[in-house]
Amino acid sequence: MASKPTPNQSTAILLISCPDQSGIVAAISNFLFENQGNILDVDQHVDRDENAFFMRIEWEVDGFGIDREKISEAIAPLADKFSMTWTLNFSDVLPRVAIFVTKENHCLYDLLSRHESRELAMEIPLIISNREDLRSAAERFDIPFHHLPITKENKQEQEQKQIALIKENNCEMVILAKYMQILSNQMCEALPNQIINIHHSFLPAFPGARPYHSAFKRGVKIVGATGHYVTKDLDEGPIIAQGVTQVSHRDSVKAFIRKGRDLEQTVLSRAVWLHINRRTLVFGNRTVVFG
Repeated sequence: MASKPTPNQSTAILLISCPDQSGIVAAISNFLFENQGNILDVDQHVDRDENAFFMRIEWEVDGFGIDREKISEAIAPLADKFSMTWTLNFSDVLPRVAIFVTKENHCLYDLLSRHESRELAMEIPLIISNREDLRSAAERFDIPFHHLPITKENKQEQEQKQIALIKENNCEMVILAKYMQILSNQMCEALPNQIINIHHSFLPAFPGARPYHSAFKRGVKIVGATGHYVTKDLDEGPIIAQGVTQVSHRDSVKAFIRKGRDLEQTVLSRAVWLHINRRTLVFGNRTVVFG
């Protein structure tokens, strides 16, 4: 059974995808064993249809036989041998995150609360919005707020400013916490598989601005939410997390909305938690999630 890291313990996290072949697990395990690596968590998956291998492995940095600055260099020959696509991260290096919002506050407050309680181990150097509505929320948590109103005429210019702010603040990911603007291809390409969005799971059955009202009229028996990576194909990016809850004829439209928003909060936070803890791998338009 994998052991759990103690608080403030630094760990290394290696994510791997490559063609499936014999000897991968043994080679990685031997590499860590030969360098006194104490494995804390390991998970793997083989997609037989695609002949693809995926792994997440985490080990203690303290006591490891290779200085952390040289681990990537030491892994490279092994990665080349098995044609691996891989990333190496350290648990004590917190990801820097930009949050985009419009006017709905439920997802924003949930993220900020979980961040304040250290459930979401990340840094939030800025909040960006196309409206002023949530400036007070940012100020309450002492986070810089940037208002960049968007129209059809200035959308490209404002997105360039957004990208500049993201780069200036060294952000590696963006969370769309009910940000009611469609991102352009230039934004998606600037942060591939690093932008997370939340939406109700009625798409495409109930599109538009009032999906819960449409679902209520249809008499659906479940409502849901989906957290996914953003791509140029609207709301069709790789899915990270989903949730559903039952509704019935006894529920009003307000109850549909309340239950849906509760799910949006929890599913978005779950998707963010998985991403920042390096538990997701994107493969085509799907994800492998090491939950």
